[in-house]
Amino acid sequence: MIGIYMFFTALTLLLIGFPVAFSFGSAAIFTAYFAPDVGIDVFNLLPFRIYGIMQNFNLIAVPLFIFMGLILEKSKIAQAMLLSIGKLFGSVRGGLAISTVLVGAVLAASTGIVGASVVMMSVISLPIMINHGYSKSLAAGTIAASGTLGQIVPPSIVLIILGDVMSVDVGSLFRAALAPALLLIALYLIYILIISYFNPTIAPAIESNTSKAIMIKDAIKAIIPPALLIMIVLGSIFMGVATPTESAAFGAIGAILLTLLNQSFTFSTLQYAAMETVKMTAMIFMILIGATAFSLVFNESGGADVVLEFFSQDIGSKWRFIFIAMAAIFVLGFFVDFLEITFIIIPILVPILAHFHIDPLWFAILVAMNLQASFLTPPFGFALFYLKGAAGDKVSTGDIYRGVLPFIGLQLLALLIVVLFPEIVTIF
Repeated sequence: MIGIYMFFTALTLLLIGFPVAFSFGSAAIFTAYFAPDVGIDVFNLLPFRIYGIMQNFNLIAVPLFIFMGLILEKSKIAQAMLLSIGKLFGSVRGGLAISTVLVGAVLAASTGIVGASVVMMSVISLPIMINHGYSKSLAAGTIAASGTLGQIVPPSIVLIILGDVMSVDVGSLFRAALAPALLLIALYLIYILIISYFNPTIAPAIESNTSKAIMIKDAIKAIIPPALLIMIVLGSIFMGVATPTESAAFGAIGAILLTLLNQSFTFSTLQYAAMETVKMTAMIFMILIGATAFSLVFNESGGADVVLEFFSQDIGSKWRFIFIAMAAIFVLGFFVDFLEITFIIIPILVPILAHFHIDPLWFAILVAMNLQASFLTPPFGFALFYLKGAAGDKVSTGDIYRGVLPFIGLQLLALLIVVLFPEIVTIF
């Protein structure tokens, strides 16, 4: 009952507009104060847990990857890539949508910041698609879905945090996420090709006077620099040359070098990236501290033991547990941010994995794919807010909701495929 009370207290605080970073911490304080079996003295243990977070070397990669992504986003390197690839595939039915997905995948691997990717593609790609007769729903859905690929395509901040919470090697998690990420991208592309083939009016082909050779040359010039950076960052991790944190540091330096080579470096860009990195990192770690307080009180009240007993005795089935866990995470994604789910729900589920002999690496990928849907699910999907804010009156909220529904279905299909074929995560 104490655990239920904590969850409802935190959810109520979130719904009335209380800051996310403090909702779970406040719920923990209220519960500890009023629950006689816990007591406020339980927080004597909190400084030791926070100190453990401060000593975590892997978490240093979070601000470094954020900084790398912001530099690439602000320096117009990503913008040039989007425009050149859009021209290259424009002559194909659905070509602009296809280019948006491909650029979204590259941006996901180079930035990993959903907000930056969605806003940039909304500003650049959305007007082009609408002006060329694309369905507003398809255009909006493609941009929102492509922008959220940063949650599953490594190096993903979600994967770094999941690796820490689940005590899974982050490098192994990056490698395991490659095949599911490629699967999801392929499903997006197949869907766009099929729907544009049977209904050409929603995604017509675009004629261009520019020669194909020039378009290919421009696309290669735009893609090679960020692709090379991605290959070095991920390759150093996969080959064991560097840890994720060390490769993130190299990626941050590499992003600055790219802006210098591209002659787009300015001190205002550096200042913007540094300030935004501090803001985003502070937000993430404040949520982590609040979630740590929540987990401390929840565990001390016996909540974790009750959850373990429920799944091990009342449920008693590995597949039933996976179904309930995935369904719960998916439903929570309608209302709660991925960070709260990661920091609050996942630590409760981790002990159950050992009971059912579930591979934590595989389960972490399932969680990451599920969390990606939380950015698209109405009414609180962050990608939907980013898109609407950047697009303004170009698309309605209804257009956005209708557009993302097929892509949410594709995400669930990809999740089901990885559930049924666990060997996918071990391909690379």
